Amino acid sequence: MSNAVFLPEGALIHTDQNLKLLSTAEMLKYAMENEVIVEGLALMCDASHNLIVDMNGYTGIIPHKETALGIDDGQTREIAIISRVGKPVACVICGINETDGKTTLLLSRRKAQKKARAAIFESLCPGDIIPVTVTHLEPFGAFVDIGCGNISLIGIESLSVSRISHTKDRFAQGDKIFAVVSGIDNENQRVFLSHRELLGTWEENAAKFEPGQTVRGIVRGIEDYGAFVELAPNLSGLAEYCDGLNIGDTVSVFIKSIIPEKMKIKLIIIDILGKSFKRYITQDDYFLTGGHIDFWRYSPESCRTKLLLSRFGEE
Repeated sequence: MSNAVFLPEGALIHTDQNLKLLSTAEMLKYAMENEVIVEGLALMCDASHNLIVDMNGYTGIIPHKETALGIDDGQTREIAIISRVGKPVACVICGINETDGKTTLLLSRRKAQKKARAAIFESLCPGDIIPVTVTHLEPFGAFVDIGCGNISLIGIESLSVSRISHTKDRFAQGDKIFAVVSGIDNENQRVFLSHRELLGTWEENAAKFEPGQTVRGIVRGIEDYGAFVELAPNLSGLAEYCDGLNIGDTVSVFIKSIIPEKMKIKLIIIDILGKSFKRYITQDDYFLTGGHIDFWRYSPESCRTKLLLSRFGEE
């Protein structure tokens, strides 16, 4: 089941539905009475850490205690509020004030997050594929918005089969990507995510290439026996080391052979091109962008030497 009703912040702000709800006094009242989630642009965080929001021309105020779940007890840090300035925020309308012909909206982001979190833990299950937005990147993983500012983590080991040294090698802040729910901890209110299962199996990625081609790749690892060159986010080949080669270098490589039964691609480095080519995930990299999966096997059926698979839900 998809978390389509509670999308990451920014998904609603320019939609016809959101603009309609923020268009007239009657629609504002309807949105308030039904606690419909709407979005606006955070313009400022004042000295008291209240957020001032542009709601399609109306001025909205999110009091500090309503800026996020956990802000009142210190579980959410103040930087999480300050960093929303200049970005969309999801909220519900709690009050409408008319003074001297000017309409001011009293808003709560906390309530929007609470509604989204309740729906997430009620409807999601392991194997569900959901849209998420990258909020910030750390060496150990990518933090993503799974709905109305609720944050989860995709560990660096789950981003792709191809090894990377930092999450910045794979994503940029603000990227809209997909993730698969790998587990749910209802007691501690945590959702665990993975990403590599959506980027295709070894055979699916290898089918894009053939022996005799010369293509670009990125050096992701260097060992005594050779260099691992990423051809696609879920596909790497092995080339002999050459002098001057460094991790992160873009190279042109000749594809010598593709061997499914050993899950190997043998490469020859033709030239070192520097670091001008940096691969980020694009729509073309995805093989799955929605629905549900119970089982994923990366390794070819003919490969008996290595087995890489994922299971979701109960065995």
